[in-house]
Amino acid sequence: MAKSVQGKKVAIITDNGFEEVELTSPKKALEDAGAIVQIVSPQKDKVKAWDQDHWSIELPVDVNISDANPEDYDALVVPGGVLNPDKTRTNKECIAFAQHFLEQGKPVAAICHGPQLLIETGMLDGREMTSYWSIQTDLKNAGVQWVDQEVVVDDGLVTSRSPKDLEAFNKKMLEEIAEGKHATTGQFTHSENRS
Repeated sequence: MAKSVQGKKVAIITDNGFEEVELTSPKKALEDAGAIVQIVSPQKDKVKAWDQDHWSIELPVDVNISDANPEDYDALVVPGGVLNPDKTRTNKECIAFAQHFLEQGKPVAAICHGPQLLIETGMLDGREMTSYWSIQTDLKNAGVQWVDQEVVVDDGLVTSRSPKDLEAFNKKMLEEIAEGKHATTGQFTHSENRS
């Protein structure tokens, strides 16, 4: 029998300025497949989307990052947008939350600029990833083997470049979350002295 995401609990970590479709499309794919999805954010009640060149919808925040326990979730989704990752990557609680999933080998799916948050964990050295082209140097500097493909999977870490890759991104995200935890290897260590 094929594995499924039915009943799995997935956190989408975001702040104001996420690219609307990069959150709504994976969220819908997960919910349609039976997963329980919660938006985790430094914002208290609502989080505001960006749609290409203007502000758009607001979505309710399910759990404030200060109250969120990563142990409660089976997987993490990190949408992009230019503003959103720039806020989460400077938030120590967001970084620690994301770090838990990488440390535990839980599936992580990040699209577009989303991987900027993951860079701050210090745990990407040696991973193969893709992203929006403009942050490839940031990822390479973090030790990533960057490739220009619509979707890249590396041991439970799913990455894509932009909204045009969402179909492939969502498909691989569902597969990896259905598989569950991946074995963690000693090579993915993080440094404690990050400022």
